[in-house]
Amino acid sequence: MSMKLAELARILQAECRGDGNLEITGVAGIEEAGPHQVTFVANLKYAAHARTTRAGAILVQPDFPEIPTATLRTSNPYLGFARAIEAFYQLPVYAPGIHPTAVIDPTARLGQNAHVGAYAVVGAGVVIGNDATLLPHVVIYPNTRIGNRFFAHAHAIVREGCILGNNVTLQNGVVIGADGFGFAKDDAGHWHKILQSGIVRMADDIEIQAQSCVDRAAVGETRIARGVKIDNVTTVGHGTTIGEDSLICAQVGLAGSTHIGKNVVLAGQVGIAGHCTIGDGVIVTAQSGTHGDVEPGKIISGTPGFDHNQWMRASNAFPRLPELMREVKRLQRKISPEE
Repeated sequence: MSMKLAELARILQAECRGDGNLEITGVAGIEEAGPHQVTFVANLKYAAHARTTRAGAILVQPDFPEIPTATLRTSNPYLGFARAIEAFYQLPVYAPGIHPTAVIDPTARLGQNAHVGAYAVVGAGVVIGNDATLLPHVVIYPNTRIGNRFFAHAHAIVREGCILGNNVTLQNGVVIGADGFGFAKDDAGHWHKILQSGIVRMADDIEIQAQSCVDRAAVGETRIARGVKIDNVTTVGHGTTIGEDSLICAQVGLAGSTHIGKNVVLAGQVGIAGHCTIGDGVIVTAQSGTHGDVEPGKIISGTPGFDHNQWMRASNAFPRLPELMREVKRLQRKISPEE
């Protein structure tokens, strides 16, 4: 597939500067792009590459300096790049139909245009809306409710009684509604399992990526709000709530009854202790851990996490600690030579 640069600019609602008749065949990174591909600059550290790239055109911000390469100017080059990929890459299309090896309980109700792949299982009392895609080995436990345009990749599982909204995507191996991790110790010192009687409730426009798990609540609900995106190998503990448009990156662990606000970003391998409240707009940087509440708008780093700017100063000082200790000892000897 190819299109002229001017047509791509129209699709992206970007200003085209350069040869609008240039044929564009695809999208690539700025260092790999060829003369018939479009790339982007959204981070200033890559701005210098704009003068050396072989790309046919570059998505840039409106005030980006003029360069010999054609530019598509837009206020959000990264979003433009994402939409350019959509213009050239066609996702696989799964025709409506039910594979003969799929097992669908007679009491389950599937909406129009459902695609159900090989060995998928849909349990009793399940209700799924229109335009659902269930790829091979997907399992939907009994009495689950799912909205329109549900897309479950191979081996995704939704456990009993969970409620999912419209436009929910589960990547491979995702588990929604597994038992929360709850055990009470008896008088003999043995662990007694706490029955996880609650559910997971998910709103619209949510994507959860491969091998992540959202645990059901012991009582009540684990709640994921509209627009949340959860990356690979993440655990959302029982009774947790995540606010709208929050971004949870890979290998994050949220202990039970954590409350995450709106537009929060938890970078890779962040850990949040149970019963903590993370305010709206908080950013917790990679490999940080918090053990208490975080006020809205804060940037937190370190373990235990504290203010990011303080953490940066502390991190810069850390390699100098041996030198500082020697200086402290030297000063101590100078002040108290007899010691």
